[in-house]
Amino acid sequence: MDIKEKNRCLQGCVEMEYETICMGKKKRIAIVAHDNKKPELLEWAKENAELLKRHTLYTTGTTGTLLEKELGLDIHKLQSGPLGGDLQIGSMIAEGKIDLLIFLWDPLESQPHDPDIRALLRIAAVWDIPVACNRASADFIISSPLISGEYGRIVQDFSYYRDRFISK
Repeated sequence: MDIKEKNRCLQGCVEMEYETICMGKKKRIAIVAHDNKKPELLEWAKENAELLKRHTLYTTGTTGTLLEKELGLDIHKLQSGPLGGDLQIGSMIAEGKIDLLIFLWDPLESQPHDPDIRALLRIAAVWDIPVACNRASADFIISSPLISGEYGRIVQDFSYYRDRFISK
């Protein structure tokens, strides 16, 4: 029995299947931090710099500039979060270009781009992307033996949604 057969289930009247998406040994990690969390992220990144160097890093603009300057890490910088960087990362997740999201967000301060943040977290959940939202969860994810090996995320096969209005 293959993985699709093992993970088939009935939800309402729609039969749903699942597929496995493989993450390679070298993870594509998105890193985001709100302004009040940037010092905490920088400290965390310094502690984990050697491990982070083994992976491909994507950040929102300001966070990336800070990490690049302080740690000398090779980083792919996108737009600043309020200028669309969160949406760019979400798009990369949907395209299968991000394996892991480290997002130290500030739960005590409202952000002008809160809808973008919710959209980013929603799309990460849809595509079964591991998400660290604070330092403790980032520590657990980065120290997991899964970080340096291959891993198969099991995600819903969305062909039903893509094809639902197409007559067959």
